[in-house]
Amino acid sequence: MDFKFSKKEKLKSKKLIDQLFAEGKSVTAFPLKLIYLRSQLPENVQVQAGVAVPKKNIKSAVNRNRIKRLMRENYRLNKHQVFNNSEGSFAFLFLYLGKKMPSFTEIESAMGKTLSKFLRAEGLKSEKINPK
Repeated sequence: MDFKFSKKEKLKSKKLIDQLFAEGKSVTAFPLKLIYLRSQLPENVQVQAGVAVPKKNIKSAVNRNRIKRLMRENYRLNKHQVFNNSEGSFAFLFLYLGKKMPSFTEIESAMGKTLSKFLRAEGLKSEKINPK
């Protein structure tokens, strides 16, 4: 299993991010919200993902960066669910909705729930994740 989060898999296109907010669907498992859109991605990757933490909720840049790092790490460890169970290519944007600093396990369980909800919303089979 490939647990890398390579440069090709990172969502960077401003056009695609704007399109995500305009046309994307979303699923939420507090404190994470996943906005996703089925799209044609330029590289031969199945999913491009990005993370965002609003300055409105988390004032400190140091804390925002730590939360983004936790979200990227958990996506990297759980992305195999999406890759193994979905067809087509998607753009993902994970938003952090909480107002306090989360622990790794809180983000881990929310990420698992969010990805499972995404698979259910898209009518895809999902393998159950057991958050610790």
